[in-house]
Amino acid sequence: MEPGMRIHLPVSVAEGEIKKRYETIPTATLHPNKDEIEYLKRLVIHKDSSILVLNKPPKVPMKGHLPVHNSMDVLAAAALSYGNDEGPKLVHRLDRESSGLLLMGRTKESFTRLHWLFTSVNLAKTNSEAWNAACEAYMQRYWALVIGTPKESEGIISAPLSKVLLDDGKAERVILAHPSGIDGAQEAVTAYRVMGPTISGCSWIELRPLTGRKHQLRVHCAEALGTPIVGDYKYGWFVHQRWKQNPQPDFEPFTGEPYKLRRPEGLAIQKGSVLSKVPLLHLHCREMVIPNIAKFLSNTGEWHENGTPWSKEKPNLLRFIAPMPAHMKISWNIMSSYLV
Repeated sequence: MEPGMRIHLPVSVAEGEIKKRYETIPTATLHPNKDEIEYLKRLVIHKDSSILVLNKPPKVPMKGHLPVHNSMDVLAAAALSYGNDEGPKLVHRLDRESSGLLLMGRTKESFTRLHWLFTSVNLAKTNSEAWNAACEAYMQRYWALVIGTPKESEGIISAPLSKVLLDDGKAERVILAHPSGIDGAQEAVTAYRVMGPTISGCSWIELRPLTGRKHQLRVHCAEALGTPIVGDYKYGWFVHQRWKQNPQPDFEPFTGEPYKLRRPEGLAIQKGSVLSKVPLLHLHCREMVIPNIAKFLSNTGEWHENGTPWSKEKPNLLRFIAPMPAHMKISWNIMSSYLV
């Protein structure tokens, strides 16, 4: 092997590998103060014996690496243990600038099985018919505001992704993989649906990732659909420049008359919205459906194929919906008259 040569290793999803990953996650070294703890607890929208679900705000990083201390993994582990010996662990990730539903496992068993679910539904299955059916119903749904409108109103994006290193390995970028498949490509599939007409050069779309690759939704929107997400300057810088410098006239969808998008009366806050000069990222994990793992796991971690005795009447599925952050709410309210 030559010095500096890049190699691609297969991702292992064996049980031992995932448990090892869980056990080697650094324990929290940060001690949040009272205000920080109360703030984090306000983000929690669901808590049971196995999981926590939070509504992550934008601009909060997921993983703590020096000098980053205010990341979700470190803060949650320190502030949201609720009496457990260990704090919760991230089952999946959201980008720093994105927002929405974030799932954390409170035990090693719940973390392992849910991590399998986000990696592959088949890996998470057991001998339990109820659990397997719940795994098949697993779903994440995102809302995004994109520049332009996809050519088709709905469809499936199946476009493998690969990573390239930049700045002597100090940064990386995700790109659509070369058709040859020799550059370490990973399968990436996203279902999408356009939610309304183009307004102020933008349109709202619904995204449902069927795989979980880094920056998958952002790259699929920007490069596969040709409609980068508003506020995504990494994958849509030049499109943003054209959009802001050369605004296109809009036409009222019902009458066909030209009009200019205006701030509704009484809506004073514009920071980060579609009307601001520098919008924030408009990508939000709005809805999630997952198996109710607490029904199948006892407090000691023992797995029950048909559910623990005390949980017979509990639902097999849990569904969560997270409200959008302020900047997206403003953009939504401005354009909501024409959404379907």
